[in-house]
Amino acid sequence: MAWRSGNLRRFLSTTSSLFDRPLSATKAARVTEQIPPSTTLFVSGLTGRTTNQKLREAFANFGDVIQAKVVTDRSSLSSHSKGYGFVRYSNLEDAEKGMEGMDGQFLDGRVIFTEYAKPKDTL
Repeated sequence: MAWRSGNLRRFLSTTSSLFDRPLSATKAARVTEQIPPSTTLFVSGLTGRTTNQKLREAFANFGDVIQAKVVTDRSSLSSHSKGYGFVRYSNLEDAEKGMEGMDGQFLDGRVIFTEYAKPKDTL
């Protein structure tokens, strides 16, 4: 079917509005929500090759790491990584250094992102 100029103009005017919509109130609140500092960091962008030990070693350069955990899919027989994990430091200062030092860095060939983890009660 050939596009007539009127149909094409109507199509483009409706599809471009999809990208111009303002965020809903709940989405806007999530985007601007400030997560309070925590000793636990949320790390995203991990590859399937990243192990708990590799995660610990990478973040140990910035302070005393208590725990490093790559989250895996429990339903999978081989426990594939879900692509994110958590790193817990012994104090806030080390956690801040780790977050700033590792955010946007490469780990196992991929760029990772760090932020303070949300408390479990707000998930």
